[in-house]
Formats: sequence, structure tokens, C-alpha cells
Amino acid sequence: MEAPSTRLPIFYIFLLLSVSSPIFIQKSLADGVTPDEAKQLRDEVREMFYHAFNGYMKHAFPLDELRPLSCEGEDSLGGYALTLIDSLDTLALLGDREQFAASVEWIGKNLRFDINKTVSIFETTIRVLGGLLSAHLIASDHTTGMKVASYENQLLDLAEDLARRLLPAFDTPTGIPFGSVNLLYGVDEHESKITSTAGGGTLTLEFGVLSRLTDDPIFEQVTKNAVRGLWARRSKLNLVGAHINVFTGEWTQKDAGIGTSIDSFYEYLLKAYLLFGDEEYLFIFQEAYGAAMHYLFNDPWYVEVNMDSAALVWPLFNSLQAFWPGLQVLAGDIDPAIRTHTAFFSVWKRYGFTPEGFNLATLSVQHGQKSYPLRPELIESTYWLYKATRNPRYLDAGRDMVASLQYGARCPCGYCHISDVEFHKQEDHMESFFLAETVKYLWLLFDLAAGPDNLVENGPYKYVFSTEGHLLPATPQISLVREHCSYLGAFCKSSVESESDARNNATSVEEAKHSFSEGTTSTETPPSSDFDELTSTTGLIRGVCPGLTHGQKFGIIYIGSTSTDDESVTEREAAQRHLTVVVTDHNSGHSTSDEKNVDNSQEHREEDVMNDPHPI
Repeated sequence: MEAPSTRLPIFYIFLLLSVSSPIFIQKSLADGVTPDEAKQLRDEVREMFYHAFNGYMKHAFPLDELRPLSCEGEDSLGGYALTLIDSLDTLALLGDREQFAASVEWIGKNLRFDINKTVSIFETTIRVLGGLLSAHLIASDHTTGMKVASYENQLLDLAEDLARRLLPAFDTPTGIPFGSVNLLYGVDEHESKITSTAGGGTLTLEFGVLSRLTDDPIFEQVTKNAVRGLWARRSKLNLVGAHINVFTGEWTQKDAGIGTSIDSFYEYLLKAYLLFGDEEYLFIFQEAYGAAMHYLFNDPWYVEVNMDSAALVWPLFNSLQAFWPGLQVLAGDIDPAIRTHTAFFSVWKRYGFTPEGFNLATLSVQHGQKSYPLRPELIESTYWLYKATRNPRYLDAGRDMVASLQYGARCPCGYCHISDVEFHKQEDHMESFFLAETVKYLWLLFDLAAGPDNLVENGPYKYVFSTEGHLLPATPQISLVREHCSYLGAFCKSSVESESDARNNATSVEEAKHSFSEGTTSTETPPSSDFDELTSTTGLIRGVCPGLTHGQKFGIIYIGSTSTDDESVTEREAAQRHLTVVVTDHNSGHSTSDEKNVDNSQEHREEDVMNDPHPI
């Protein structure tokens, strides 16, 4: 019998992880990792950062990225000092005021986006837009201890200019954006209409923060519509595929998983709820997470299945899946996170790194997926699990990861991709996310063990990490908008209610906080008038802002595939069947649909998986 999972309400686990709570603190560190050694490891990771950062600044800046073997630079995204932008909040986290201020000033004076460059919507958003916004929020706020005296919102202005140049990509019939856009001329008439689920569904944090900082709702609206467009086209099993046509809404690759091309779609559903307090994201996450755990989880591994039939497609661990245990920690589902992390780390221990693909049937590196491009996902999950449990095994894991990077990936001017994890062959490339994420999470891990003294652990706000590891603070301006409040005593815009209505709404807020661990699905739909009640923004009330009652928890329209296996089910019936409403069910462990695996006879097949250049 499977051990029951330890699951805590999302708000509670997030709050506990955001402060130094004695509930989680243990005095013992890992075997052999004394407090002094934890400090030494933290300092070693700091040196790793500066070895790579100084190598970039000396040999590659202002080009995008460093070639650490040849000590040269290259433009890989847009030709606008990508690695410097991606490194800004890591500099702030390390307390490097001088370099942070100098970098902010240079970017403010020299960066321009009115250039004839076609760029990835996804990569530009998470790396450049996210980097600019995070640095702006640090440089403009004296409570962070890193305020730049000469700073006058130049990075925010650049972020807004960049985002407006990305907006033409969202002009599609489905609301799901094109994958690329030209910063000067918009979307090319020959641009591909196929995009990945992660590419269309991992934009909400950066665009949402920008809307709140500029008071322009357009950025948040288009990215939320993209999420709705993807979720509306989910299968009957509440699964989404890997690639979709942004014009027709038809899935062009129906492999459902938690890794390549889909991963951060799940991540941003939960994190958008945590940062913005928007219950709609929580409702979608609950349904999507429940389906993933029901159909994709083969304890402790995750597989890929057909989104319609749940037939096994791909018995593969790919390195992008390694973010999942960290996401489960944020969701409060800790037991499966522990087991999965143990399995994933066993692959790292075997090769010294995680290959892009590890075949679970042959227990060997997948052909054509032998590289390790300095990805941060497993390190990220190690940090979150140590933060939640204080289990010493995660410091041991972190120490092993440092050793692997130092002895296997260190190059004359930085850190190299590993092109073959079996032979530790180096490749002359260093992605900007190595400085934005990989060393950041390692440093946070050992700083936490040594006695944290940094912006994330001791700063003025709780922070949500973007998928690029950028720090997005839950400030009142960002998080306390409209009806969405995260703590008692907050000021929120709403209509004035009677005392009894306020009590009812206060109860519903608590229900919403607990609904993840108690939810299931229903086919009830609320009356249309309930939707109007959700948009009230007049007045100002102090206290718990109006939440959603269970009768108001609305469904997301389901758009069935034009070709279904069951011709007897009409599109209207399918749509009605898959309107979802969260209700309380204390006997439910995960939220799942009633459909089971209806096709286990499909032969296993293997096909080349697109190696996305960045951990989405």
C-alpha cells in the first residue's frame, strides 16, 4: 500500500517557507557538513558565480553569452547583453552593491529594443523581461538594502517597451501567442503557427507584474487569455499536449507530461496564484495537478502518455522534469516530492550530471539526449526540499552537485555545457541561466544551512521565483489587487458589504486556501450573475477581502477535439461535462476526472523530443 502523502494547504506551506520558522529548523546538518563547512560551500559557490560572471564581463560583454572554453562571446537571443540582465538579481542577492548599481546604470543608458531582431516570446519574457522587472523592484526600493541612488525607473521603462513589442504575438484566434516576434516589425507572415504549451502558458508572472507596476491591464489580460486558451483545449482527462496550433487550437503533439515543452505551464499556474492571489489559477492548477498525479505519476517517476487515452507513450526521465519536486513543496505535497527527488538524484549520482534524457525501460542514457547544459532544476528542488524539511541529505546532494560542476564543467573562463554525461565531454557554451538560476539555488541552499542572511530569507517581502529564478516580491502593489488579499488587515478594493456577507466571504477565503488539498470536480455551473460579482472594484475595505463562495467557483470552458473516438458524445455534451467547479470533498486525495486509462493496448513508441534550449 502506498504511504499516505503529507499535504499542507498551499498558503500555509508558502508562508512557512517564506519565513524562518522553528517548525522546520533542526540543528544538525548533513553528515560531515558542519556549519563551518556549509559556510565554506556557500563561499565556494559565490566564487563559482564570479568566475563565470567575470569571465563573461571580460570576454563576452556586451554580447549575449560567453563561450567559456575559447573565452569569446556570442549573440544567442537578441544581442542585448543577455547574461548581464539575467545576472542582475543574483548580484543583488549576493549583496554586491557596486556591481549591481553599475550594471543597472549601464543597462538604463545603453539598452534598446527598437532593433530588427526576431526573438522567442518565451525566452525573452523569462530572461529579459523578468530580469529587468526583478532588478527594477530591487533597485527602486530602499527596504531591499540595494537601492540605487541614481535610478529613475529606467529598467521599468525598458521592460514596458519590450513587452509592447511582444504584444503582436498574442493576436491569434485562440489567444495563444506565436512562438516568435520581430521587435521592430511584429510577427512575420511566415512565422510558424505551432507553439509549445510552456511557451504559451509561462508568461503570466512577468506580464502580470508589469501590469501592476504600470497600471495597464493589457499585459496581464493577454497572458491570462493564453492560459485560458490552452486549458480550454485540454483533453477529457484534464491533460494538455506538448504543441498546439495557435490558429486552429488543434494539438500537433499530444504527448502529455511534466517535462519538455509543458513543464512551466504547471509551475506558473501555482505561482500566479501565490503571487497575485487569483483563485482562477488555483482552480486550474488543482485540476491539472490532479490529472498529472493520476495519469503521469508512476511512483517515483513520471512518464509521458497520450493526452486523450492516457496510453503510455514515453517511459523517459528528462532533466526538465526535475523542477517538479520543488513545485510540489510549494503545493504542500511533500511525500511524493521526496521520493521523486531521490529517484532523480540517483541519476545525477550515476553520471555526475543529469542527462537530457534517461530511458526508464533500459535504465540508460537516451540516445541523442546525453548532454547536460548546466540546468538548474534538480538543484532548485534540492533547495526547496531542504528549506521545507531541513533533512541533511539535501546538503549532501548539494555538495555532490558543487563537486560535479567544479571538476566536470569548470572551464578557463566560466562553466561549460557537458555534451556527453558518460564521458564528461565539455562544449564551448554557457547559458545565461547558469548565473540566473544554477548557482543562485546552490548559494541559497548553503546560505540557508549556514544561517541565512540574504534578501530572500530576511528581506522585507516574500518572494516568488520565476521559472528563470528571478525574484518577484509579493509587495502590496503586486499582490493586493482587487479582491485578492493574502493576509488579514490588508486594504483591498471592493464593494461595501453587510457584516453577514463579510463573514461569509471571510469563510470562503479560508475555504479557498484549503481547497487544493480537499478539492474534486463537479459539473455544476454558477449563475451568470455570479461572474459580475467577481469584478467589483469600487470602495476600499480593510480586512479579509471578498473571496469566492463555492457557488461562485466557476468552470473553464472545454473545447473538445474535432475528432473524437466516441462519436456518440456531442461537442456540447463534452463541453458541459468538463466545466469544472471546485467543491469540498474530504475523501479526495487528488483532483482527477472520472475517465480512466481507456487505451493501454497502444504499443510503446519512442520519438525524438525537441531539446528546448532553456528549462521551461
